[in-house]
Amino acid sequence: MTGASTGRPDAEPTEPTEPTAERTAAAAGASLVIWLLVGSAFVMILNETIMSVALPALIADLHITVSTAQWLTSGFLLTMAVVIPITGFLLQRFPPRRVYLASMLLFSAGTLVSALAPGFPMLLAGRIVQATGTAVMVPLLMTTVLRLVPAERRGATMGTITIVIAVAPAVGPTLSGLILSTLGWRFMFWIVLPIALIALAAGARWLQVAAEVRPVPLDLGSVALSALGFGGLVFGLTGVGESARGHALVTPWIPTVVGLVALALFVARQLRLQRDGNALLDLRPLGHRPFVISMVLVVLSMMSLFGVLILLPLYLQDVLHVSAFVTGLAVLPGGLAMGLLGPVVGRLYDRLGARTLVIPGAAVLTVALWAFTTLRAGSPLWTIIAFHVVLVLGISLMLTPLMTDALGRLPGHLDSHGSAIMATLQQVAGAAGTALFITVMAVASTEGTMGTDVAGARAAFMVAAVIATVALPLTFLVGGRKETAAA
Repeated sequence: MTGASTGRPDAEPTEPTEPTAERTAAAAGASLVIWLLVGSAFVMILNETIMSVALPALIADLHITVSTAQWLTSGFLLTMAVVIPITGFLLQRFPPRRVYLASMLLFSAGTLVSALAPGFPMLLAGRIVQATGTAVMVPLLMTTVLRLVPAERRGATMGTITIVIAVAPAVGPTLSGLILSTLGWRFMFWIVLPIALIALAAGARWLQVAAEVRPVPLDLGSVALSALGFGGLVFGLTGVGESARGHALVTPWIPTVVGLVALALFVARQLRLQRDGNALLDLRPLGHRPFVISMVLVVLSMMSLFGVLILLPLYLQDVLHVSAFVTGLAVLPGGLAMGLLGPVVGRLYDRLGARTLVIPGAAVLTVALWAFTTLRAGSPLWTIIAFHVVLVLGISLMLTPLMTDALGRLPGHLDSHGSAIMATLQQVAGAAGTALFITVMAVASTEGTMGTDVAGARAAFMVAAVIATVALPLTFLVGGRKETAAA
């Protein structure tokens, strides 16, 4: 040992140095790739809720109803839910760099279309193109983390990803309010477009991720069933609200039943195709109990998050009659809190495991949602901000541990499909939560009210609180201290 430290003429002192240098360079390259993906995904997912504060202005400017306008958010989420299952195929069939460039090109094109849209149909089309590009980015980010980050540091890295998944939608209303206070709603897209183009150029220059690809066939029947299933469910939920106001185009139960049947056929088709390794979305991760429990809780958390993000701007502007600028500032503290808590909670997960964080997080979330049911027509603005910060605290304690624990316990060959399932369910939860809470608000609001009133808002928050209360016992089934066997 002494000879090694004093510099013998053989190669022993230098041999450990070279692998260390290689590992340092590899870690630096991995960090650059991950931060590029995180930055790109943040800008893209920001657009999920950037329209929420603008809904009252769009309703007046485009002469549409509340239930129609919310499709600018629900349609975005729904498109992601339809496209994300295909990413399991894409990440097996094409190199990550090519997938990234296609994703950013689609997002940039959709942003341009939205900025130039002369009316609601073109604006919705641009949002759908945006969502198509965004849908590919989230599973690409998660799968890349699983490939590049050691198991013992995944919690901290997934905490950073929480900033993308949860903080970006939370910051969306704030950014929207700031823009609307000085500029028109089109500038919400004109400001994002150059950022997207810069990310596209950076990815073309620096994104390099080694990955094995194989010629997996694309099953078009599965794609059609996926689109019909998820689309039917969310369209049916939204149709209930339209029907309550006499504006429904079709009876709501028809698309709902069609969606359920299509999803059943989709699942049966995937179970058959995965025997040969050709499934569009391999469902074997759902055979792992820890993955399923975590996914159920993630779905309920995302329903609550997106439901509140949609309801709060409508309540603040239609009931409290505050400006879009003040509305954006009101949700800013919650967004900042989630951004600060994400990496901290990730590091705590690396030390403590999931259950220690998830149980108190679910309890805090439940308390916050019940607090929202006490809102009145004259509620002070500071109480709403406080309720929102408490809600964000609960969700922060849940999301990072649940997502990291779910993916970390899967076998390596199911990483891409596990990420796709997780991202799909998150977006379905967001779309379903948005549609459900808007529907409840529309049904419970005073007859003839075109916006939001106290009765409608409280009823929607009541539904969210009941769902959180029912889900609370599930948190005791989450795994304890982190196991490394799967990794």
